[in-house]
Amino acid sequence: MKERDIVKLTHQYYKKGKRLVAPLLGFPGVELTGSNIKLAQQNFGEHYKVIKAVVNRFKPDIIFPLMDLSVEANALGRYTIFPQEDSATVPKRQFFLEEINKLKEVNISYDSRVLSYVETMKLMSVGLPDDVIRGAYITGPYSAAALMMGADDAAMTSVTDPEKLHLLCEFTAEKIREYANLLISAGAEVICILEPTAVTLGPQQFEKFSADYIKHIINSIHYSGVSTIYHTCGNTMHLIEKMLDSGINAISLDSEEMGVDLKKVADMVPEDIVVMGNINPSTTMLRGTEKDVAEKTKNLLEQMKDFPNYILSTGCDLPQETPPGNISAFIETGRNWTAI
Repeated sequence: MKERDIVKLTHQYYKKGKRLVAPLLGFPGVELTGSNIKLAQQNFGEHYKVIKAVVNRFKPDIIFPLMDLSVEANALGRYTIFPQEDSATVPKRQFFLEEINKLKEVNISYDSRVLSYVETMKLMSVGLPDDVIRGAYITGPYSAAALMMGADDAAMTSVTDPEKLHLLCEFTAEKIREYANLLISAGAEVICILEPTAVTLGPQQFEKFSADYIKHIINSIHYSGVSTIYHTCGNTMHLIEKMLDSGINAISLDSEEMGVDLKKVADMVPEDIVVMGNINPSTTMLRGTEKDVAEKTKNLLEQMKDFPNYILSTGCDLPQETPPGNISAFIETGRNWTAI
């Protein structure tokens, strides 16, 4: 059985002069199977075929299902649009705090889309090679709250009526925790918490409305032995310390083009927390050549060569249209690199 603790595993690889290679990879599998995003995200058999195709073709060290920030909000009754060739979206609609009292009674374990992701994880648990770590995504409490009330309203409420936002984040954190436990019971070995909307907050607001609630989620699931990752998009250099204080096992960060200096981040991070990132999923992986990908990846590995707590990854999830050759170039460069 392969080591499942990503901190221990990252250090074990480093001692051998190697790196874990774990791009945030899922959507390109839709192209490999000839499926579409809507079908895969709503049919767990098709979803598993997509993930299985990715694993068979690219053999990453960690695999996640298709990234979808709308699962929890949809399970709580928010209007959701399901395009055929894109991820589901939650349009802004007026939200009244009084709705929470009714929504607290909702058992999300009966929601069809929650169940679809749980069933996908079950198939991943039994059907994928043992040496691939099974990951799962959950939405961060602030990002889920922003989906429910609208991102602009959430940002404004964090200043004008923080208690209202606290009540909503407390509620979303609890429902997200329930979802995380369902995924862990289904076989998830790593939980990645997606908190992209929180990048707009200042450090103190980020701590209050994201990190503190994520700490609650982590405290409730760590007994299961799963590793946890805190993923944010955009320039998060001002938020690193708050992310580290949440009790997380790893932080996953966006690309250099978005303002993230990964080497500078690694200097701030203790060795018992892993740093993941941060090849650009669009400019490099989607639109670059295989040579561009290999050069960028090799340069990043060299920059991070002195840090034992580093996993080679992408800055965010790869677009569906990412050329398979570019993904292979990324994986092969990571596999072939050695510090010895």
